[in-house]
Amino acid sequence: MHAAGTALSLCSFGLCSLGAMTTVLLIRHGRTSANTAGVLVGRTSGVGLDATGVQQAAEMATRLTGVQLRAIVTSPLRRCRQTAQALIATQSDSCAMAVDQGLVECGYGEWTGKSLRELSKDKLWGAVQQQPSAVRFPGGESMSEMATRAVAAVRAWNERIEAEHGTDAVWAAVSHGDPIKAVLADALGMHLDSFQRIVVDPASISIVRYTAARPYVITANSTTVDLASFLSPPPKKARARRPKSSDDAPVGGGLGAADVAR
Repeated sequence: MHAAGTALSLCSFGLCSLGAMTTVLLIRHGRTSANTAGVLVGRTSGVGLDATGVQQAAEMATRLTGVQLRAIVTSPLRRCRQTAQALIATQSDSCAMAVDQGLVECGYGEWTGKSLRELSKDKLWGAVQQQPSAVRFPGGESMSEMATRAVAAVRAWNERIEAEHGTDAVWAAVSHGDPIKAVLADALGMHLDSFQRIVVDPASISIVRYTAARPYVITANSTTVDLASFLSPPPKKARARRPKSSDDAPVGGGLGAADVAR
């Protein structure tokens, strides 16, 4: 975690040499009673945040106080809409909430409503863990279909936000664990069969910047670091000393956090 009160900028993370880009915050909903019970609720309607989940959503939103979000796009399921509402409440400027079916939870079909302990004994469980690209849930969606529509939704909104608000715009997508992991895997250039290596906790924030060259995963599964100053534009002095804008990654790793105190 960065020290409290430290003014961070994109240059602090070695990103000031990158070209203009649009940023998406991938936010998982807060905890539900189904999470603690180990039940796969999937798209079951009416499942809301429990007391801990409400607190997690509020704390997540507080971490982003001061970040101007151009849009908050959410899965239609209640637990995501509640998390999005907590985020809207901290926005100083008007920020409308949009619902996108592309961000909904994976369609688990006949697995919906069953305990993870029970499902772990199903012969399909091993494939879910090791080869998710080959999995179609009985009576439901395939994991490849889930990944395709989640990535498509994020990229479509990214293009829309950039067209309406410019390449420095920041927006939030509130979704579920598997869709967010799929978007991160795509941004990292990972095959879907490796996406189970990614961890996305309740109310966590993952940040992806999209450029003409490639996506950049700035952080993943962040639950504690203050991100408000991180997402603020660099001061004018820092802007003035930027090298020529480029979408290229810094060779050798760039400055990293060496510029934090400057």
